[in-house]
Amino acid sequence: MKDQIQNLSDKGIPALGIYSGMSRRLMVQTLKNAGNDHYKLLYVSPERIETSLFLEYLPALNINLIAVDEAHCISQWGYDFRPSYLRIADLRAELPGVPVLALTASATEVVQKDICEKLAFANPQIFRQSYTRANLSYSVFKADSKLSKLIDVVKKVPGSGIVYCKSRKRTSEVASLLQMHGLSASFYHAGLTQEERSKRQQDWVD
Repeated sequence: MKDQIQNLSDKGIPALGIYSGMSRRLMVQTLKNAGNDHYKLLYVSPERIETSLFLEYLPALNINLIAVDEAHCISQWGYDFRPSYLRIADLRAELPGVPVLALTASATEVVQKDICEKLAFANPQIFRQSYTRANLSYSVFKADSKLSKLIDVVKKVPGSGIVYCKSRKRTSEVASLLQMHGLSASFYHAGLTQEERSKRQQDWVD
């Protein structure tokens, strides 16, 4: 969310966000600011939508559209099911007449149908594009040593990148290994403090 808000701000589109690690005071100020028509977008995680604080300020927000990003998370057939997503549909009762848009890049037809049901779409309009993305390429390697292959790839491919790991501990281990080979690397996971996450995220963006 922070990346998207920053990218929008850089384009002159004023946006706000409520995310983990924010103090109650900052959240209140953000919600008050969101009531100002100057702001075009408010990013809120599904978990935050359920809070009494958000619901308290909801009537003061001039909402024209509810956009559900990563909508596959709403489906029990999706790969990243999160129960809080199910309760996004409750906003429809609070905001009758406000259109709802669900977005995902990875929903099968079964997941699409489930999303429509969970969000209580009466007459859904579905727009699909191919999974093929002209700006993406995929390479699959069968390597004797994943870490050796990783180092080889990182040294040859220009720019910055992300290495996904199965555990928090592994992110630290892999970052240390890359550093040992003279590569600029750090690790990022939900166990870090908000300050550490913000710093590392900004370092990566830079």
